[in-house]
Amino acid sequence: MFEQKYRQIGAKITYFRKIRRYTQEELAFRASISASYLSRIERGAYVSGVPLSTLMRIALALEVDINRFFDED
Repeated sequence: MFEQKYRQIGAKITYFRKIRRYTQEELAFRASISASYLSRIERGAYVSGVPLSTLMRIALALEVDINRFFDED
């Protein structure tokens, strides 16, 4: 049901990560998650959802407001 939204969130995380010039490994380290988990999030592979706390850690590591992940551009 929300698969498209998860892909959009993942794409935005990828976008902000690349702006910061972080590798997946570096962002994962900064967010205290595994690089493989981050990779799946960026691909939108979590159709059952990603915990809000995880998205908050990623946003903090990227120094962006978490709302940016949900903005409709």
